[in-house]
Amino acid sequence: MRFFSPPSWLIIICSLALAAALGAGCDGRPRFKSTDITGVDYGKTLELTDHTGRPRRLDEFRGKVVVVFFGFTHCPDVCPTTLADLSQVLKALGPDADRVQVLFVTVDPERDTPEVLGKYVGAFDPRFLGLYGDAAATQRAAREFKVYYEKRKTSDGYSIDHSGQTYVIDPQGRLRLFVRPDRLASDLPEDLRTLVKESS
Repeated sequence: MRFFSPPSWLIIICSLALAAALGAGCDGRPRFKSTDITGVDYGKTLELTDHTGRPRRLDEFRGKVVVVFFGFTHCPDVCPTTLADLSQVLKALGPDADRVQVLFVTVDPERDTPEVLGKYVGAFDPRFLGLYGDAAATQRAAREFKVYYEKRKTSDGYSIDHSGQTYVIDPQGRLRLFVRPDRLASDLPEDLRTLVKESS
């Protein structure tokens, strides 16, 4: 009996088709719409207090996908837009939203008291947690996630310039995704579903 040996180009096409069907890259990782930063050496710890007064550590949320965003309640644009987008993302997830925790870390603890934070994040979604710390704890958290922020004087007081990215941490506590502000609504629902399924 003779065996048919397919040409090399056919083998390549079939291999590519199989990889596409599995939805994975050559290294076996799932394909994400957001920037995959799996393996970076930062974003491993977070120790702050939530708006209810409870001390929080990042490892408390093991088993859930954690979405982390740094901002402040007086922010005129990117912060409310980001939280509104994240609220819509959770709605789009349906029952899977129960396996996701959104953390809003203030870079303005001087004005963002627990009461202010609670009202602010609760206006977007009651499941969101606002986190705060003193100046030193805020700096440590921002450094750990490579977030830039700087107070800037204005005619009526001050504002804060800050980074606008959102980070996603998987249920094992590993930093996995970097999401641009303009891509949250379009990319994040599918990416979060992927990470939820990955841990099922």
